[in-house]
Amino acid sequence: MRLFLIMALGIPGLAAAQSTAPARPDSAAATLSLADALSLAVHNNPGHLSIINNRRTADAAVRTANGQLLPSADASLTAQRQQGGRQIFGGTTLGASSDINQSQYSLGIGYRINRATFIAPKLERASRDAVEADITGSAELLRAGVTQQYLAVLQAQDRASLQDTLLVQAQSQLVLAKARALVGSGTQLDISRAEVAVGQQQVQVIQARNQIEIEKLRLFQQMGVEQPSNVVLTTQFTDMSDPPPLAELLASARASNPVVLALRSREKVADLNVKSARSAYSPTLNISTGLSGYTYSYANPDFLVEQATASTVSSRASCIRTEEVRAALNLSNQLAQCQTITFTDAQAAALRSSNRQFPFSFQNSPKSISASISLPLFDGFAREQRVQEAVAGSDDARFNVRARELALTADVTAAYLTLTTAAKTAAIQVQNSAKAKLELKFAQDRYRTGSVTLVDVTDARAAYERAESDRINAIFDYHKAYAALESAVGRPLR
Repeated sequence: MRLFLIMALGIPGLAAAQSTAPARPDSAAATLSLADALSLAVHNNPGHLSIINNRRTADAAVRTANGQLLPSADASLTAQRQQGGRQIFGGTTLGASSDINQSQYSLGIGYRINRATFIAPKLERASRDAVEADITGSAELLRAGVTQQYLAVLQAQDRASLQDTLLVQAQSQLVLAKARALVGSGTQLDISRAEVAVGQQQVQVIQARNQIEIEKLRLFQQMGVEQPSNVVLTTQFTDMSDPPPLAELLASARASNPVVLALRSREKVADLNVKSARSAYSPTLNISTGLSGYTYSYANPDFLVEQATASTVSSRASCIRTEEVRAALNLSNQLAQCQTITFTDAQAAALRSSNRQFPFSFQNSPKSISASISLPLFDGFAREQRVQEAVAGSDDARFNVRARELALTADVTAAYLTLTTAAKTAAIQVQNSAKAKLELKFAQDRYRTGSVTLVDVTDARAAYERAESDRINAIFDYHKAYAALESAVGRPLR
């Protein structure tokens, strides 16, 4: 049904935003189009930004899952200083009288793989798809909310304009009542009634203007930015075209509604969780290898020299005693050679040099590689519990998708019926407003000629106010219903 009567009277309607406003309104150019309001909301609404922030963790989870297909590596470097002294171990005295410096490095490479390792990347990518669908759904809900509130501001402005018009009419009626009293065709009672009507209308104007500011505050609250002073909304709503057919809307909603897409992604994630839980029954391969080395040195560089010197002296003395005994028994001996057992400076320098290992003159440890295959046999039915929980989660996800699809059909159909009803209501209210306006003009003209009283004019003005208010509400109810239909479908329709 074409609402030609509404369009002929230039009723505001939903149209493409005219992008004449800056990206962020300020006191110098406080204008705001619908497109700018939506852009600001997407970039500043805290609730929407918190949902967008989930993308970072989803991307990190995908990288982590892919990283499990690669070997792991770790490196360590340790240093230790131990105080010198002697310890008793198994009845044997161990230790040294010099502090000891030690260091060690290790570089390990390991690889662990099982069936879950291959499932994890698919699972995390599906989770990321669900997060993207959540972001799209949040943006669509935000778009619907901002559009509804933008319309609420315009509706409040139109109501205020109506009150301004009625105030001008009431003031004109007061002037006319005074003029009639001056020429003797009116009474003081008419003047009093006209003054009361002006006062009451002034109250209506004040309240209407206050409502505009309240609606603006709510609009900028949804946008997530501070409200500038004297902001002017520039988008005009003139499109009152019919929506697409209901069958087309339902097909589009089932294919692209972000909430349904998010639930379908969650269903895919739940199915992969079942596969991941069942992979606990598969064997796991572990391979590890690496390099390592160590240093061991005494803090006192002369400690080894002193030990070697004492050992040399002890060896020479032992040799002399042995050879002297042989000589006393008239046996052959090599007493002269005992004097050649000495500790030279070159040997001392070599010992000092060999002690200079700490911290980086490492002695490499023997290389090794190990591989193992493990197969879990029984863990107290914990695996079975995890599998059943995953299966239940998968069933719940499937039920959620079905429930949302049913709700989607109902929501889109209800929004479509509401829109068509709002369109018919708006057409009737336009006609009622036009008739009430003519009735008011007729009453005013008859009052000028003295055919009716001021009470008749006041009643006609009240009837016009009700009819015009109903017309404004009906028009904006239509646009709000269209925005609600777009929100139910999950995308803009014009």
